[in-house]
Amino acid sequence: MSTRAVLALADGTIFHGTAFGARVTSVGEVCFNTSMTGYQEILTDPSYRGQIVTMTYPQIGNYGVNTVDVESWRPHAAGLVVRELSPVVSNWRADQDLASYLAENGIPGITGIDTRALVRKLRVQGAMPGTLSTEDITDAEAVARARAWGSMEGRDYVSEVTHPAPFAWDADDSLSPAFRLVQGSVPHPFPRAARYPLPAADIPIVAYDFGIKYNILRRLRQKGFRVQVVPAHTKAADVLAYKPAGIFLSNGPGDPAALGGIVREVTSLVDSGIPMFGICLGHQILGQALGGKTFKLKFGHRGGNQPVKDLESGRVEITSQNHGFAVDPASLPSNVAVNRINLNDQTVEGLRHRSKPVFCVQYHPEASPGPHDSTPLFDEFRELILRHG
Repeated sequence: MSTRAVLALADGTIFHGTAFGARVTSVGEVCFNTSMTGYQEILTDPSYRGQIVTMTYPQIGNYGVNTVDVESWRPHAAGLVVRELSPVVSNWRADQDLASYLAENGIPGITGIDTRALVRKLRVQGAMPGTLSTEDITDAEAVARARAWGSMEGRDYVSEVTHPAPFAWDADDSLSPAFRLVQGSVPHPFPRAARYPLPAADIPIVAYDFGIKYNILRRLRQKGFRVQVVPAHTKAADVLAYKPAGIFLSNGPGDPAALGGIVREVTSLVDSGIPMFGICLGHQILGQALGGKTFKLKFGHRGGNQPVKDLESGRVEITSQNHGFAVDPASLPSNVAVNRINLNDQTVEGLRHRSKPVFCVQYHPEASPGPHDSTPLFDEFRELILRHG
């Protein structure tokens, strides 16, 4: 028997649909993602902490969920909104269906609503608080809970998703090799385990975990980095004690302006002269450490089809993105160059310090999900370290 679900926005808009996943009530910022695939990676990306994600692609769940393609230790999204939950799971790598996966992890879902109308409202009015409930609550109560939630601005979700203790990533090289689809007349005995070989891990770096995606760590290892991961609030002196050749700043959730303590430590590391590379929230933190400020976007960039122009080469990359804040270019000092912009709205997508070995991008070169146009940025980080070694 189907169960009623409700999605209520803070402006009073109500959507009724069918429940799936956990039988709970969740409140967060309602946003949308335009990716056609990758719902498992989206759900497990810590950057979605505190957000109810609407998928614009109409049918979700057809290839199920597996235990390999996760981006963190658990799903972090507050809820999932889809037009149609697929009744069939057909992929050979699937371990379970999407509904049972959400139920196991305490996350509610709603299907059968007009996601086109919802996304149009969010594009016009902006991302807004909402309540997603698969329990028996009234529409008025759902709206009241959404209105009481407040705003994403000022929220520090990094402290909730960062690993509590430092660790060395993939010391036995079992987690990082890229998946390989086996072809040929001789079948592989374990096709799900087929992988490409890894290079030697010859460059030690420290990666700050603000909510780091596993595929970032995989990509770093695939490029020959030996990665020591540290919690988000690690002091600069403790980072330097590892004697890293480079420092990486990860993605993560929430408002970058709420992370003043982290920004101060990163500012100290910038002054140390060690090569640095930041992605997404790491880009926003670096932007502040270099003297800039951040602001909240109306509805953010979330999807695998965002066009970014490299102003230095003229090359356009189609990128994977997930962020609701951006760096204000007018706030940056003259020694920081904006070297990439978003071609849809001209917002900052990349920064480079004019004299120090520091650069960052707002988007996700590791993708997962998304295109691989920007994967060479990891090679650029390696080359930067070798030049300054």
